[in-house]
Amino acid sequence: MGSLSQRHVNQMDGNQVKAKNSGGGVCLMSNIWRDEQHPSTINFMSNFLSANSFRLNFVPIAPDLIFNCGGLSVAFAFVTSWDCSNTSSIFCRVQKLMKQFANFYVVVALPTKEQNDSFVQSYFRNGMEIGKPPFVPVQDVEMGFEKIVKIAHSRGACKQQDVMSKLRTERKRSVQVMDAFRRVMSSVPGLDDHDANSLNQAIGSIEAIAKASKECILENTDLSVDKAERIRSFFRDPKFYLSPKIN
Repeated sequence: MGSLSQRHVNQMDGNQVKAKNSGGGVCLMSNIWRDEQHPSTINFMSNFLSANSFRLNFVPIAPDLIFNCGGLSVAFAFVTSWDCSNTSSIFCRVQKLMKQFANFYVVVALPTKEQNDSFVQSYFRNGMEIGKPPFVPVQDVEMGFEKIVKIAHSRGACKQQDVMSKLRTERKRSVQVMDAFRRVMSSVPGLDDHDANSLNQAIGSIEAIAKASKECILENTDLSVDKAERIRSFFRDPKFYLSPKIN
């Protein structure tokens, strides 16, 4: 592979800040695939991962690489040497891996026009459907690995944002539910926020409280006998809950 170009050095420096700010992740590399690569290639990948706060582990896995980033696993087949005379085996392997991994990409290094033309022709000859899985043609191995790390990082970041968005939505919904709960319970004369919280934690929903006996309320909360009787009457006695009340 030779020495790294200035472009690769600059991109490593730039990506380092982005990845470290978001926590990096873990890269699992197939030990069989590793042994098929030139040592300088593995050295470049190891340094690039380290600069981007990724841990590298060599393991016996089916794909060439699996990245765990942001709570998401992304698998890759990385074809670093395109053999124009043996393309069917590559696509056969890709089709098998595609069925095993929900998040799967294929990165192919095509440095020459002959290899690029061979890839395009064999892609359609082997019955591949565009985007299933996504193929990423690149000019060289270094560029290909940079693409892999960026894809894994961006997918992990999107996953984290989705999780945070769901958590914020759920938190907002919980606050709204609790506010509604307090409004209902405050309709019972003499009950305050402490009583409402106690009922919510010990008994649960409005429906559960409405079905609870006076004895159950007294046994599980610190409410007085008078308040327990008011709650029971509020939900079960029409004369009580249909009459005007002044708190």
